Amino acid sequence: MPGWSAQHIPDQGGRIAVVTGANSGLGYVTARELARKGARVVLACRSEVRGATAEARMVSEVPEAHVELRRLDLGDLDSVREFAESFPYDRLDLLVNNAGVMALPYGTTADGFETQFGVNHLGHFALTGLLLPALLGVPGARVVTVSSPLHALSNIDIDDLNSEHRYRRWIAYGRSKTANLLFTHELARRLEAQGADVVAAAAHPGYADTNLQTAGPRMAGSRASEWFARLGNRVFAQPAEAGALPALYAATAPDVRPDSFTGPSSFGGWRGSPAASRRAPWTRNDRAGELLWEASERLTGVVYDDLKV
Repeated sequence: MPGWSAQHIPDQGGRIAVVTGANSGLGYVTARELARKGARVVLACRSEVRGATAEARMVSEVPEAHVELRRLDLGDLDSVREFAESFPYDRLDLLVNNAGVMALPYGTTADGFETQFGVNHLGHFALTGLLLPALLGVPGARVVTVSSPLHALSNIDIDDLNSEHRYRRWIAYGRSKTANLLFTHELARRLEAQGADVVAAAAHPGYADTNLQTAGPRMAGSRASEWFARLGNRVFAQPAEAGALPALYAATAPDVRPDSFTGPSSFGGWRGSPAASRRAPWTRNDRAGELLWEASERLTGVVYDDLKV
């Protein structure tokens, strides 16, 4: 995929897409470029104020864009259910599970889950399951889940998914990103077993300049850590426009395979144009995927009836 850019995105006319976390950073760029190519994009955002600002900015940058704002708080399963129940279309061509948090001080979601696991994995697991009927009705539909190269920090601990025994914020982040890849692996396996014409794939942005890196230090009250995060973004990170390309590739390129993992091609996978990315071997473990799936159904109450195996 050398040199692949947003200009190479195929025509998206007639497609309906949902992008979570579309009010800023990678999600904003992903939604904007899909809209630029003709997709009707639902901006799924936790903050309606920030979402409305992003919507207005997007339309000013792409006057022909067809975008609409819908509130979605991935840390609150009631909000996830409300989003799915009020989804205004009977079909969905593309779901981009992009929103996330990184290395936060310990906290819990509205449902009592550790925040990183709850938002990064369980919220998207529930959302995908609730929107699955709309996806299954569209030949060639896709589910793209955004992970991170930092998934390599840790495998999941199936006996302590919510880090109740010990919380280390970077390990918890790595586990949540491993969960994203195991979810993609198991979703792809189940879709294939049912003969469904839906592709489940994953992507990561490498090191991209977004507000993800500074949120954790800010919440912890560490001005020094926040300053260093901003400095790292300024010196080493690629812009969000480049960081969004792997997800855009996974969402639109014709040769994307189920359970593929796309990331930047250069500097050890931290920068560059989209390419097949390395992943930890535990992210393709069938048994781990099954156990995480079963636990996720139990914890969220969202059961994938159409993908029973």
